[in-house]
Amino acid sequence: MVDATLVKPDLDFVKGVIAAGGESLKKCYQCATCTVVCNVTPEENPFPRKEMVWAQWGLKEKFQGNPDVWLCHQCNDCTAYCPRGAKPGEVLGAIRKQSIREYSAPDFLVDLVNDKKFMALLFIAPAILLAVVIAAFGNFGIPGGEVVFTKFLPVLPIQLIFTPALIFGIAVGVLGVKKFWVDMKRANGVRTGDLKGSVIETAKEVLAHKKFKSCGINADRYASHLLVFYSFVALGIATLIGALYIDILHIESPFSFGRGTLVKLFGNAGAIALLVGVTMMITNRFKHQEKLGLGSYFDWLLLCIIATVALSGFLAQLTRIAGAAAIAYPIYFIHLVFVLSLFIYLPFSKLAHMFYRGAAMCFMKYSGREAQQAAAVSTTPGTGQSSGPGKETGSE
Repeated sequence: MVDATLVKPDLDFVKGVIAAGGESLKKCYQCATCTVVCNVTPEENPFPRKEMVWAQWGLKEKFQGNPDVWLCHQCNDCTAYCPRGAKPGEVLGAIRKQSIREYSAPDFLVDLVNDKKFMALLFIAPAILLAVVIAAFGNFGIPGGEVVFTKFLPVLPIQLIFTPALIFGIAVGVLGVKKFWVDMKRANGVRTGDLKGSVIETAKEVLAHKKFKSCGINADRYASHLLVFYSFVALGIATLIGALYIDILHIESPFSFGRGTLVKLFGNAGAIALLVGVTMMITNRFKHQEKLGLGSYFDWLLLCIIATVALSGFLAQLTRIAGAAAIAYPIYFIHLVFVLSLFIYLPFSKLAHMFYRGAAMCFMKYSGREAQQAAAVSTTPGTGQSSGPGKETGSE
């Protein structure tokens, strides 16, 4: 006699997934088309079919330590080919939001970022903080004479606000990944592996954005994500050079042909790449909206923040060069507000993907699951990433 299995659905989890953009979840009837067409899913225990049924049944515990939710790059090939319009890509995106809620703290910031009714507060709070600091240490008005942003807000107060904000964002993300890693090891029965080698291989994969090349319907995502990724790298380099040589050591950078030249080169290159990359992302969403949809509030919030950071930074420079003080200082204030928001909300917004997706990709290598998959593919004639029967093995 077969023992019965008692299923205790977490209805709050189901409601959370639906509210987070997975409202199409109930349309899924487990045909497995999503798993068959996915070019990113592993051959062993492929997604997103199993995740769809778990979410339907409210099996929240199945997602604790589940790397597959994060291995999904939301190419949305599954959504495009779904015969029922269940939008598995959007559902997995909603589940990832629930995962961020699980591993991030404090809870009120998670709720603030995830709920669109708090959108205005997201930016009003940083704006008030900056306004108070500017009033105390700078000039909360339009300073006369040449447009020099340090007359509006000196460098030191900026460093005292923005550096802790960035450290806070990174620290919350790292602590969340630490908990996620423990859960992955427990849930998958993994005790040890080559952590150093796994991290190095994951870094190579991320730098090349290899997985994005596998996207079918939305193949344009590769170029746009690569541009945005390396734009942040360029902007980070510009910030580090400026902080080290100009703000800390107060000397000329040995890598520049004049004060701040290299900073401006990296800064402008990064800003232009960021603008182009974000524009491509937005254009792609409208281009494929009929098949893939326009995305959730969570997606658009990050896109709007990044776009505003890039556009306001570029316009602040142009208006400064033009000497248009009445426009330059307000634009610069907006730029500071959105950069501060980006830092504070880093582990709670969609940018949290950089922590958790990276950890999931690393765990695939650390656990040996990726090596097993590669071995299975190489020893099975005709087996490939898009093979339907192979992917369905072990999907339940």
